[in-house]
Amino acid sequence: MKLQRALLSVSDKTGLVDFARGLSDLGIELLSTGGTAKGLRDAGLPVIDIASYTGHPEILNGRVKTLHPKVHGGILQRRGLPADQATCAQLDIPPIDLVCVNLYPFEQTPSIEQIDIGGPTLLRSAAKNHTDVLVLCDPQDYPAILAALQRDGDLPVERRRELARKVFARVAAYDAAIAAWLAGEPPPETALRYGENPHQTASFRPDSPPPAEATLATARILHGKDMSFNNYVDGDAALEAVREFHAQPAAVIVKHTNPCGAATGDTLAAALAEAWEGDVVSAFGSVIAVTRPVDLAAAQVLKGRFVEALIAPAFEPDALAFLQAKSKDIRLISLDAALAAALPRRLIRPINGGVLTQDADQQSVEGWKVVSRAPFPETLRPTADFGIRMGRHLKSNAIVLAWEYAPGYFSILGMGAGQPNRVDAMKKLALVKAHENMQRRELDSADVLARTVLVSDAFFPFADNIDAAAEFGITHIVEPGGSKRDADCIAAANAAGIALVFTGCRHFRH
Repeated sequence: MKLQRALLSVSDKTGLVDFARGLSDLGIELLSTGGTAKGLRDAGLPVIDIASYTGHPEILNGRVKTLHPKVHGGILQRRGLPADQATCAQLDIPPIDLVCVNLYPFEQTPSIEQIDIGGPTLLRSAAKNHTDVLVLCDPQDYPAILAALQRDGDLPVERRRELARKVFARVAAYDAAIAAWLAGEPPPETALRYGENPHQTASFRPDSPPPAEATLATARILHGKDMSFNNYVDGDAALEAVREFHAQPAAVIVKHTNPCGAATGDTLAAALAEAWEGDVVSAFGSVIAVTRPVDLAAAQVLKGRFVEALIAPAFEPDALAFLQAKSKDIRLISLDAALAAALPRRLIRPINGGVLTQDADQQSVEGWKVVSRAPFPETLRPTADFGIRMGRHLKSNAIVLAWEYAPGYFSILGMGAGQPNRVDAMKKLALVKAHENMQRRELDSADVLARTVLVSDAFFPFADNIDAAAEFGITHIVEPGGSKRDADCIAAANAAGIALVFTGCRHFRH
């Protein structure tokens, strides 16, 4: 059966323009509503507004758009039933052969106005008549369906039935979420494949009501495998770390909850490429969060690189298509919202027999006191700030070597985290990683280290940390201070000509 007419009305516009363009190129007439129609028209596609098609305007501030006999008659008419065809011919109701709809994001932002009426009705109508009407509710299906239409002109009934089943499952879950919200019940719990290890069971339940900021809990998986327990933990760590740099293009790469690479940049592609260089070994199989919608240039940075998940405010259609083609497994997660500064919140951690709570660590410094004879240049304050912000997302004991890799842009040169003593975090990890990175990238170590600040999440208990930094060539150090041996550390810094700053603010992360 040749498709003549498609109705497209979506909340999530991911991949829609490419899909609609493909339909239009096949000679399929496009009907649409509101913002969807505007987006398609802005992309240069011929679109007929539903109001023009039905001869009836949208009313009640958009609450009623598609609830019209010409729309549902076009969807529900049975092509093989002469009586239906005669009725529709008499009433001038042409057939609608494809319905592409997704629903208002009620689960993310539950409210009365987010309860979709027209969307579920369109989907149910089309799914009921799926032998005659193709129905899509998931942007992930667009590429495969379009390819099948381009190749064969139609889909077999088994595939149509599969799409209809997916629609009814989606509408049922949507209605269940609304019913639970109206009853004041918490959102449903989702079973995960397993916990941190295969022998552990696990599940996820989002907060109700959801937080008033973009979070992993309210994000949508556009592509890839289901989220695992570890994906959620690492994804949350990456998102909260990259939120530190929400005002500019930035990327944070996390492995086992620790940022192993992080950078800001003039473009997202530049930030992502530089972040990867922070630890090219650990970045394999990592989870990445970024502050800007992923465009094609940024997506291409990941070509040939294995990543578990990529979290972004949004994905441009060509970037999404590139990444989907790159791997069937990579989780592409859209926040559907811009990032902003983190809101104050309480952190909860259960222990056996009780629960601990505390404020989130959202303060960088108490003060800024240069305690060495060598001055700390004001030009290095932004580098220090980058290092402090990243350090508070690393497990203690944490050491960060932050550097200004390009004018005004910063990244991690080396890091050490999660060690039982600070000397190992510095000498065996952070300094070793920085040395490897400079060698691999053939960087001039003297030039790089002049633009590097070593940041410690807590005070140095002994001067041996200062001595190790000096031997490596570090000339600028920032730490909280507060040790009984601060005087020894200051003396060691003065002996080595190191500029040493105390911030008065510790950032332990256990």
